[in-house]
Amino acid sequence: MCGIIGYVGSRPALPILIEGLRRLEYRGYDSAGVALIDHGQLKVTKSAGRLSVLEQMLDFEADPTTGIGHTRWATHGAPTDVNAHPQQDASGNIAVIHNGIIENDRALRTYLERQGVVFRSETDTEVLAQLIGRFYEGNLEQAVRQALHDVSGAYAIAVVCSQEPNVIVAARKGSPLLIGIGKGENLLASDAAAILAHTTQVVYLGDGEMAHITPQHVRMTTLDAIPVTKNVEEIEWSLSEIELAGYEHFMLKEIHEQPASLETCLRGRIDLREGAVHLGGLRDCTRELTRAKRIILTACGTAWHAALVGKYMFEELIRTPTETEYASEFRYRNPVIDDGTLVIAVSQSGETADTLAALAEAKQRGALTLGVVNVVGSSIARETDAGVYLHVGPEIGVASTKAFTGQVAVLALMACYLGRRKHLSPAACTQFLTALNQIPDQIRQILQHEEEARAVAERYCEKENWLYLGRGYNYPVALEGALKLKEISYIHAEGLPAAEMKHGPIALINEGMPVVVVATAGTQYEKIISNIQQVKARGGSVIAVATEGDREIKRLAEHVLYVPDTLEPLQPLLAVIPLQLIAYHAAVLRGCNVDKPRNLAKSVTVE
Repeated sequence: MCGIIGYVGSRPALPILIEGLRRLEYRGYDSAGVALIDHGQLKVTKSAGRLSVLEQMLDFEADPTTGIGHTRWATHGAPTDVNAHPQQDASGNIAVIHNGIIENDRALRTYLERQGVVFRSETDTEVLAQLIGRFYEGNLEQAVRQALHDVSGAYAIAVVCSQEPNVIVAARKGSPLLIGIGKGENLLASDAAAILAHTTQVVYLGDGEMAHITPQHVRMTTLDAIPVTKNVEEIEWSLSEIELAGYEHFMLKEIHEQPASLETCLRGRIDLREGAVHLGGLRDCTRELTRAKRIILTACGTAWHAALVGKYMFEELIRTPTETEYASEFRYRNPVIDDGTLVIAVSQSGETADTLAALAEAKQRGALTLGVVNVVGSSIARETDAGVYLHVGPEIGVASTKAFTGQVAVLALMACYLGRRKHLSPAACTQFLTALNQIPDQIRQILQHEEEARAVAERYCEKENWLYLGRGYNYPVALEGALKLKEISYIHAEGLPAAEMKHGPIALINEGMPVVVVATAGTQYEKIISNIQQVKARGGSVIAVATEGDREIKRLAEHVLYVPDTLEPLQPLLAVIPLQLIAYHAAVLRGCNVDKPRNLAKSVTVE
């Protein structure tokens, strides 16, 4: 969840660190700090609160050329100055920044206290810093290696020492970390966005790997000191993609980017003439995929909602039994993984801790695993047997928008890809793919009516309880719409299968309560109309998302937001757009920090 940035070279490090931390603010944090090596002395400055508070404490005229910076999201200990990173050892010569959780920190703390170490913070990170300090005998890399052999848990760390002024030692296990390769300088970050202004050449650290970084070289080894050779990769997106480009917020920018991002996602993958899908990432395991007897989609949050849409598509187009599992629940029970089970992990970042843990459990039990992720080189992309990238570009807003539509689009492609190899005719595939190809332009049409969604938000944004209803393919859309409203406007909202409303939640409906109903044309249209009537009978205010040309629904709903017609399995790609806009405008009208909602982080890398 937190942000890591490091620099070693010939330029002043501090401006580079602060710029990098600013680009990592979207990940969520509650304190920030930097450590610089200045003429053989370690200088640490840190503070609870926003990055702007830290900046006021810093001397930007200083010229140290080695440093590390961090934005922290509190896990062990409250968000206070003393708990902020970097954390130091007892000597004050070593500083550590850390993403993740050290699981055996209590035992290590007790051991160190018995050795006379006095702790200043409540953090698990200080335990690691103190442990490294105890092992340090003039070789920082060796001290870090020894300390990590005593540690269990997840971590991405960067360590500096005043006695080795041109060195950063880094290591990772279960939390992302990459090294940016420059000329006469090298950088370190938890996210490529932090270093993109300085280099597009990166090396991704793997689990159980360490790096010794100086201005002139990067030496990589395992924790057991076995040399590792890594390929240098090119970051595939540009600096302009992580700028606001005239929009007030990243979330609004990313909502409006969805037509273009989906075009990129679909480009080169659809062959309308042959009625075929080309997914290079699945080519080597196509035979195994077609033999799968059961499919499990595992994910968290918005990705779980996309996976639920995928479940419906897979069962309809592939005709293979499919389940959607919360990754956080999957790993802690005793899941049944039979021969022929395919497990698909869905995650924007590819670093979601619960999803990675579920993936590890599935692999241990012998499942074939696939990844559906957006970030190239991410942990899920490396750990799965095969997979498909979203290619929707970087998503900065904490509340996911274009990643959701990208995930649904990729799952649609996968459903058609496998369905064609089992029972779908070329004509059926062509019909499906033609409709999918039209989705970007149809989203453009919806976005032209943004003011209608804003008017709905303005009318109801002071209401503290909303209900979202959908049936079939639109049930996941109702869940996603409710989640978006909760995430960024802090309005309580509940998403339900519309038929379940009468089994309890109908008791909540009172005069004027906003009830958002996804009522696009489809096999359950008459049923959803009946649900609307039940809401109306109890005084609820109905906000309907309906298919263009449906005039009958105006009789029943106070507000109707229209979307173009498409095939039923693809309706979530359109129906979700008005709900994203309602959530965005409600948050703005309530004065909320849209891109940085409280208590949330973009990439949830701790359990």
